[in-house]
Amino acid sequence: MKVIEIKNLSKFYGKSRGIIDVSFDIPEGEIFGFIGPNGAGKSTTIRTLLNFIHPSAGSAKIFGMDCFTETEKIKKEVGYLPSEVNYYDDMKVKDLLAYSAKFYKKDCSMRIKDLSNIFELDLNKKIDELSYGNKKKVAIIQALLHEPRLLILDEPTGGLDPLMQNSFFEVLKEENKKGVTIFFSSHILSEVQKMCDRVAIIKEGKILKVEEIDKLRANKYKKIKVEFNDAEQVNILSLPGMMKVERSGKAVEFLYSGKIDAVIKLLAEYGVENLWIEEPSLEEVFMHYYEKEGK
Repeated sequence: MKVIEIKNLSKFYGKSRGIIDVSFDIPEGEIFGFIGPNGAGKSTTIRTLLNFIHPSAGSAKIFGMDCFTETEKIKKEVGYLPSEVNYYDDMKVKDLLAYSAKFYKKDCSMRIKDLSNIFELDLNKKIDELSYGNKKKVAIIQALLHEPRLLILDEPTGGLDPLMQNSFFEVLKEENKKGVTIFFSSHILSEVQKMCDRVAIIKEGKILKVEEIDKLRANKYKKIKVEFNDAEQVNILSLPGMMKVERSGKAVEFLYSGKIDAVIKLLAEYGVENLWIEEPSLEEVFMHYYEKEGK
């Protein structure tokens, strides 16, 4: 069964681009990543899918129901976590969550208690007493409290510390084991690689590719910068797997696909003053990846 079906979905704000001809399907039980730099169209796609904004063209279905004519039925089965959360400041957390639960006409009290324990959230505090991270926890619990069949998560880890992020990922894995389908939107490549089965990559409002995460993972790139003692060595350095090479003064910077020990062994023959090895930015990986795909 296809939980989400999107076909040629477009949204324009006057002459401004939102999304253009976005198409992909998500089968039941999959953890599906939706990734791209900020401003790529991720949130616009999600908001259109949830009928918060109306599309300029195209169609979308969730559980086989039309997103724009059957939205009330759909939302009973969906948990949504927005990238930005805003609440009534003078409400207590427990009152806000109890109010949210009433929309689903079921007793969610034990579920709320369990989740608040996992996320170490004080239910008796008022919203305006919470940090940004704790407000994000409220939003996570709100998305999960009615045990939805589909979770739609838009930049879900913003504001969470690393330990709480791990707890959040564990909760998602448990929900997925129960059969919950997860649509995970992020600009952080490592999160998507950790969680997802497949990924759709969006840039400037268009889907570049839908790829199995194992294939994306196979292209492990590192961003390397070397600063030499002697500027002449900058132009000599050459190694299979070096891409997008930039040379300036005594430094050379490049993306590298290959074994790091090969780089270290080669550099041992040079006079190296400084060495940086780090994860490349999402944009850097994608730009190279799709330059290669376009050949």
